[in-house]
Amino acid sequence: MRFGIFSDVHANIEALTAVLTAYKNEAIDHYLCAGDVVGYGANPNECVDIVRGLTDSVVVGNHDAAVAGLMDYSYYYEAARKVLDAHKSALTADNMQWLMNLPYSRRFDNHDITLCHGSPIDEEEFDYIFLPEQAYALLPFYDSLSHVTFIGHSHLCRVFELSNTTVHEIANKTFTLAPDKKYVISVGSVGQPRDYDNRASYTIFDSETQTFYFKRVEYDIEAAAAKIFKLGLERNFGNRLFIGV
Repeated sequence: MRFGIFSDVHANIEALTAVLTAYKNEAIDHYLCAGDVVGYGANPNECVDIVRGLTDSVVVGNHDAAVAGLMDYSYYYEAARKVLDAHKSALTADNMQWLMNLPYSRRFDNHDITLCHGSPIDEEEFDYIFLPEQAYALLPFYDSLSHVTFIGHSHLCRVFELSNTTVHEIANKTFTLAPDKKYVISVGSVGQPRDYDNRASYTIFDSETQTFYFKRVEYDIEAAAAKIFKLGLERNFGNRLFIGV
């Protein structure tokens, strides 16, 4: 089966549309979304509508949880709180209920896959995994991990290959998973990339060949940013789209 895995759309419909157009050429059998459909951007309802119609294999991200009232976000900085408040007001009742019902993780036992937003340990804490030392913290839980865990949250493209005692970071954009190792793969961000590549990030996993692919696609950044500016949201949420940080 060919999985299309993406994350962190963040209400950026221009980026999401570009990614889904690119996926049409990839013979995807099933889509997985690692959360944060809302937050930062200008089109929360439209993005939720699209993701809802695309797949039921979606997990809640921290921004989704905040908007849905599943977590306290009073400690977020003011600009982020303002967007979350705006999205909370903008979402339809159906879309809000959908966010509220999203699970923190999904496990696909037939393919030995786990999907979650942040660390698979204490999923409701949304801990980051984008550094080797963060991946090392998973080793005490090695036996309970799936062969591959797909995450988002950091907006970075990262791969950590785990054994019982070691962590190895893989930099390749395409690679094959070893049967005797376990993997945590951060799939980057559709709508808010932060690795100095402003193109939308999306990924593919072929469970038959055990091959994983990182992909990027250009989108209309000017249109996405202009809508953020027009709504009076934090200008940096639009400006950083141009530089991918």
